[in-house]
This record gives sequence, C-alpha cells and structure tokens, in this order.
Amino acid sequence: MGTHRRPRPAGRTRTAVLGAAAGAAVLLPTTTAWAEPGTGNTDQVKAKVDALYEDAEAATEQYNKVDERAKQLQDQAGKLQDRLAEQQEKILKFQETLGALAADQYRGGGIDPSMQLMLSSSPDEYLSRAGLQDMAGEQQADALRSALRLQQSINQDRAETADKLAELEQARSAMAAKKTEVQKNLAEASRVLAGLKAADRARVLGDNNQAASRSSARGQTYTGPATGQVKAILDFAYAQIGKPYGWGATGPNSFDCSGLTQAAFRAGGVGLPRVSQDQWNVGKRIAKADIQPGDLLFYYNDLHHVGIYIGNGKLLHAPRTGKNIEIVDMDVMPYMGAVRP
Repeated sequence: MGTHRRPRPAGRTRTAVLGAAAGAAVLLPTTTAWAEPGTGNTDQVKAKVDALYEDAEAATEQYNKVDERAKQLQDQAGKLQDRLAEQQEKILKFQETLGALAADQYRGGGIDPSMQLMLSSSPDEYLSRAGLQDMAGEQQADALRSALRLQQSINQDRAETADKLAELEQARSAMAAKKTEVQKNLAEASRVLAGLKAADRARVLGDNNQAASRSSARGQTYTGPATGQVKAILDFAYAQIGKPYGWGATGPNSFDCSGLTQAAFRAGGVGLPRVSQDQWNVGKRIAKADIQPGDLLFYYNDLHHVGIYIGNGKLLHAPRTGKNIEIVDMDVMPYMGAVRP
C-alpha cells in the first residue's frame, strides 16, 4: 500500500492540526457469527478483511498525497515569512533615510509620514500632497519610491502567506480525516480477525504475517542479469524483503508500497514522487509484453498500489498491513500497467 512529508516546526506558522474527521469504513455487525466459521464463512471473512485492508491502503495513498502537499505549503509559507521579515528590515532603513523629511512634515502638523508611507499609492502624489516636492532631494524621492514599492510587495507577500497558511490548515484537516479512515479500517479488520480461531485466522491472513516467515524471507539477494542503476534498485528492494508493511512508512524498518518503490529507486539514483498515482506519471509507459526487471507495476483502477517487477512474472512489493515485503506473482492483483522511470 502506500503513500507519505514533515515541514518546519508548525509553531512558526501558527497553524494547528485540526481534529480528525470521521472515517469512511463500513463496520461489520457486532455479532458472534465470526467466532467459529465454517469453510464458507471463513472465505467470506477473508473477503471482508481483504476489502478493509484494501480500503485502508487506498486511503493511505490519499493521506500521503495530502501530507506531501502540506509539507510543500509549510515550506512555502516559511520562505514567505522569512522574506517578509527581511522586507520589514529594509522598510525600517528606508524610514531612517527619510527621517529628515519626515521630521519637517510632522513639525508642520501633517500626518505622520510613516502612516502616509503605508497608505500612499504614488510617491510623487505623496510628496506633492505633503507640499514637500521641492524640499525633497532626488535621493530622498528615490528612497521613498523604493520604500513604497517594497511596502506594496510586503502587502502582497503577507496576503499570499495568509492564503498558504489557510490552505495548509485545510490540508492538515484532510490528513486527519484520512488518518482516521485508515485507522478505522485497520481496527475493524483486527476486530474481525480477533473473533476467529487461530487456524482460521492463519488461513485468512496467510503465513506471511508470521514472525517465522519474516526471518526466513530475509537474506534473499537479486541474482538476475540487471546491471547499473537497475541492479542497485533491485539490490535495495531485495534487502527489504521480510520487513513489515507500515502505512505511511518510508523506511528504514517498514514501508508502504510507494514508500518502498521511492526508496528503492533513490538507491539507484532515480528520484520518484511519494505517491503511487504520481509515480505512474514518471517515465515511459511499457506494454505488459515488454516489461523488464526494474519497471514499476501498478494495480487497481485508482492506481493505489505499486511494486517493482523483478523478472519471470514476479513482483516485489509491500502488500498491506499485517504482511511483510514479499515476492508474488505479478498478476495476483488487478493489473493496470507498467512504467519505466
């Protein structure tokens, strides 16, 4: 599954993460029907648990997308605030330069020139209205023009910063809602599994979630013909086999699907976006008959799952909560296409 960003300290932007919105998971009836299912009922439970995990994975990719946007907004807002601080320092210096002219006007009973500076749209209009056009030397007039242009820039940056911070707050609210949705799906899956006998639970989950399978899966290495960047990508991916899936995780101890592919390609010197849907738009689309080791394979209509093709019809991927990074047949899920970054 997958998707996954932490900005500058939020205190600086004076924003707060809003409370989590209600999740979209559909809860199963709270009955004892799951306690001792027959074979048919176990199949139904498996289908339900798989659906819950699938919904959680899709919501995770959405969470990662919003998280990435939130980090971008935090960075942009921080840079704007830095620029505002620098501009305010320049304004103070301009005001010092214009000090003599300001003192003459203020002693004459006029409006405080610092206020005029903030309100005037034209420096020449200001000088003329103040009756000081002839008194102002060219150097002072130029300084005033520069100060007014700077103030206008400050006003624009201040408005842009406010917009960025408002959007950031909305993004964080959406993240909280998606986090709640993921957690509800996972909690419901756990509740259903807890009502099963051990043998039925193992049948529903498969052996991959067991600690023994995790340790035995590790230590595999890529032995295929790939070289260069592709080999570096596959070497990294193989080294992660057996590590647990973690929603929103980008390593080093756990990964979600797009977190794994992003980290593996980074190891090969190739940058990928954080989210599976964005990774779909990087590189060249490859026909299924032409895929090669190192290509990205995408699954489900909304492209919320991605893995790495390793050859011989096999996929290396981080499957979903409760499972470990594994190698499976590439057609184990609804296949949508391949990309070669």
